[in-house]
Amino acid sequence: MASRRDVLAAIPATGAAFAVAGSALLEGSAARAANGPAPLAEHFHPKGKAPSPFTLEAIRTSATNLPFADQRDFDEQKKGFIAPMPDLKIMADAGHVAWDMERFQFLEEDREFDSIHPSMLRIARLNNNYGLYEVIPGIYQVRGADLSDITFVRGKTGWIVFDPLVSAEVVRAAVKLFQEKVGEDRPITAVIYSHTHGDHWGGVRGLDIKDEDVASGKVQVIAPVDFMDFTISENVFAGNAMNRRLFYQYGLLLPVSQHGFVTQGLGHKISAGATGLIAPNRLVSEPLEEFEVDGVRMIFQNTPNTEAPREMNTYFPDMKALWMAENVTATLHNIYTLRGAQVRDSLRWSKYIAEALYRFGLEAEVLFASHHWPRWGNARIQEVLRDQRDLYAHMNNQVLHLANQGVTINQIHNVYRLPESILQKWHCRGYHGSPEHNARGVVQRFLGFWDCNPATLVPLSPEESAPLYVEMMGSQARIIARGQALFNEGKYALAMEIVNKLVQAEPQNEAAKDLLADIFEQLGYQQENPGLRNSFLAAAYELRSGIPQGAAASSSSPDVIRAMSTELFLNFLAIKMDSRKVEGLSFVMNLVTPDNGERFIVELANATLTNIQGFEAQTPDLTLTINRADLELTMMGVKKLEDQLKDGTAKADGDISILGKLAAAMVEFDPRFEIMPGTKARTGAATTAPADAYEAEPGHVIAE
Repeated sequence: MASRRDVLAAIPATGAAFAVAGSALLEGSAARAANGPAPLAEHFHPKGKAPSPFTLEAIRTSATNLPFADQRDFDEQKKGFIAPMPDLKIMADAGHVAWDMERFQFLEEDREFDSIHPSMLRIARLNNNYGLYEVIPGIYQVRGADLSDITFVRGKTGWIVFDPLVSAEVVRAAVKLFQEKVGEDRPITAVIYSHTHGDHWGGVRGLDIKDEDVASGKVQVIAPVDFMDFTISENVFAGNAMNRRLFYQYGLLLPVSQHGFVTQGLGHKISAGATGLIAPNRLVSEPLEEFEVDGVRMIFQNTPNTEAPREMNTYFPDMKALWMAENVTATLHNIYTLRGAQVRDSLRWSKYIAEALYRFGLEAEVLFASHHWPRWGNARIQEVLRDQRDLYAHMNNQVLHLANQGVTINQIHNVYRLPESILQKWHCRGYHGSPEHNARGVVQRFLGFWDCNPATLVPLSPEESAPLYVEMMGSQARIIARGQALFNEGKYALAMEIVNKLVQAEPQNEAAKDLLADIFEQLGYQQENPGLRNSFLAAAYELRSGIPQGAAASSSSPDVIRAMSTELFLNFLAIKMDSRKVEGLSFVMNLVTPDNGERFIVELANATLTNIQGFEAQTPDLTLTINRADLELTMMGVKKLEDQLKDGTAKADGDISILGKLAAAMVEFDPRFEIMPGTKARTGAATTAPADAYEAEPGHVIAE
């Protein structure tokens, strides 16, 4: 599958796309132009509108009681500044821009923006920190060069790096600045991955570490136990769907502007350079482990199933410095993440924060993490740890308190509210997770999707039920008229209810899509949470312009593909296979990889592909023998399996036609599948670069 970076590289620039569309984009809204707001000249889209008076009032009301007098975050964000990054743009090795801070400079204008929630504007300005900072003597960070921060800790013989960002190019730029100002050209002697998300390991190749030094143990690469399994699997099984959903959560098609993308909360954006992965050579497996890394004493606290499936905090007792990974940052995090992931355990999360507080936080003098900025002084550290502990515990306990009284997953976001004392703490505001979607996530974790009303148990699909709603409401013209009237009254949620039905029933109804886009836009402007804003605005963009089309080159990190276990690869093929194409087909195959001693039975029956490791069938239809190292070439798309068979690299004993029949059932997932009705193929059919049926395409690494 194509990564989001590939898709973005293949589409025309926003301005050019709109120039080509010209007046055609405006024709669909002509029927309602007299009753609706006029387009805004300075908006990036020719159909884009200004925030309405109702939106302005909603934003003003929402921001009225926020603690803007508390400026401590700005003081802490600036503390320890050493030098700025010299270039606002960092180029990728492939020739495109990997990182662009230039587009965020509008945030430095000394004014408010009526289309940006003041609280979001606040975190966006804080995220404009772009340079090298001292945490304490011996610990340094480069911030603002990616979604996450990269941290350098002075060791006895060199530097220990924590969480090397998303891509190699931004890491190289960060290391260059660091070495020029502080590093004294001392070598990298260790790398520590705090957890499994891609923005904490994807740029490791930018450290220019030699594989042989990792293999020999000269350079330690340390991670929590099961790191590789969870790092790869999270990107594979639903990788294409996750990458597509990122277009909404992360607003990937939205221009950076006051009417588009503003910030992602955790940081500004995800860098678009080359990703890689070096497997760890030391795993932290115990709940608490203490050992020295290049002469620096560290205590590792494993915190599984919190912000990531595998994650760990680290305490430096000799420096009284507490690294909280991504478990404690300057925001409410995701319990349920909009891109899609297993719902997190907020109570366990809270308890691990409490453990860190009482094990380390009572004496720590600095708290720092993989996003945002540090906190100094024990009183401040205890304040943040206690507030974040209570934030996640309250969300778990009180959502379930309401659920146990009958509040359902479809109501909880309108009922649950955090206590005012927590809402008055900037570090508990919803800049990544929102209270609304997190509350629904807690219900989902314990009770699932069903609200227990049989009418919603096995419902019709939206496109099947919507035509009846349109019929009962009279006509599409009446719905548009009523929807426009509700819009004009500022009743956007109600307007969304009925206009969405019309769009589901009539996907090519341009007036309906334009009105729904206008509704989404106003709701997007009102959000404090970047993920919610981006999702509304991304949907508005696609309703107005369609999903951008064009050839998309397919690309995944070779390091990530090599790290896929053979079992995970076979599981991925079972997902990639269209079962309708193998009805009536069955076989039993042995797969043997001599160089690593693995063996599998791969069986097709009942239109289902299964595998089991450690067994061999006695009477298989086919035995395929290929070294794992050679299989990886096929997985990466470097050498097709049929070519490996032709030149003898792979050997087949039995009915070789099985491989061709299975290959014919494999599909290439569309990285730009339709989300909003009527948005597909507005400018031509999507095309995907052809791939070998047995190529593994987990997609681009997914950050969090």
